[in-house]
Amino acid sequence: LIVGVGSTFVALMKFGIAQFAGAVKVALKAFLYKPQEPDALILTAVMLAEKARKSGIVALEEEPVENEELAEAIKQIVDNVDPNVLKMSLMTDMAKPYARHESGRKIFEALGDVGPAMGMIGTLIGLVQMLAAMEDPSAIGPAMAIALLTTLYGAMLGNMFALPIADKLLLRSQEERDIKMLLIDAVGGIQAGMHPRILQTTLMAHLPVSKRPKEED
Repeated sequence: LIVGVGSTFVALMKFGIAQFAGAVKVALKAFLYKPQEPDALILTAVMLAEKARKSGIVALEEEPVENEELAEAIKQIVDNVDPNVLKMSLMTDMAKPYARHESGRKIFEALGDVGPAMGMIGTLIGLVQMLAAMEDPSAIGPAMAIALLTTLYGAMLGNMFALPIADKLLLRSQEERDIKMLLIDAVGGIQAGMHPRILQTTLMAHLPVSKRPKEED
């Protein structure tokens, strides 16, 4: 009660109930959701660029695309949406998941900070109870148990639960941001009629050096 409920109430004092519930959903999604591999997205973009050069932009309308955001962007390209408008729309979409992850990360970081502090408060409560019952040896054991267990629970809440989730959200945010940037460059290259090989070379810059072909090193 002291550590778990106490830490939750302190976090709710800093953030709203809706934000707290949203942080739980974002955390679950961070562990269950698997983002698309960037090299697979590059292959799809290069394939679309090749078809656009051979058959025209309109031919992309009937091309099946697994990535929903890329598929929606291709529809807007076919509809002749202004490149600047399309890029701005994609940039706005990129900011939304980042904001969700950032909000969730702050909440779990707050829990990571509050948990050990609540553990120390529980330890002080246990010590006070122990000192107040020095004349009753049978009451010293339970009071000492509270003093030790609240410290343990606070450390576990902060270092084994809240802070690892906060780090996971930061990692997922970076991964999604990298994918979004790759998507924006891919859509811009396709819309500009960039040569597929040049587009592939450009998009390969988004991959880690270890995943690039040898000629890209």
